[in-house]
Amino acid sequence: MSNDKHNHDHDHDHDHSHDHDHEYITLVDEEGNEDLYEILFTFDSEDFDKSYVLVFPAGSSEGEEVELSAFSYTEADGGLEGTLSPIETDEEWEMIEEVLNTFISDEETD
Repeated sequence: MSNDKHNHDHDHDHDHSHDHDHEYITLVDEEGNEDLYEILFTFDSEDFDKSYVLVFPAGSSEGEEVELSAFSYTEADGGLEGTLSPIETDEEWEMIEEVLNTFISDEETD
C-alpha cells in the first residue's frame, strides 16, 4: 500500500511545480464580472508594432476544447500592468492565427 502512496505524491509534486510556469490575468467583462484567464503565450509583432497575448479560461483541463481569446497588449511603465485591447482588423487576426498554428505545431513536436 505504501508504494501507491509514494507514486501519488510524486505525481502531485510534479503537477504542483508545473503550475508555477503558468501566468494568469483577470479580465473584467462589460457587466463588471471578473474572470481568471491563463496566458497561453505572448508575442510581439513588428508588422503591427504591437505586443499580443493569447489567453484561455483558467481551470480548463488539458485536452478540453477551450475558447482562446487574443488581445493586443500595451505594457504600462515598469511592465507590471498593461492595457488589453480587442483585435480590430482581419489582418491582425490572420497574423495571430499563423503564430498560433506555428506555436501548436511546435508544441506537438516537443
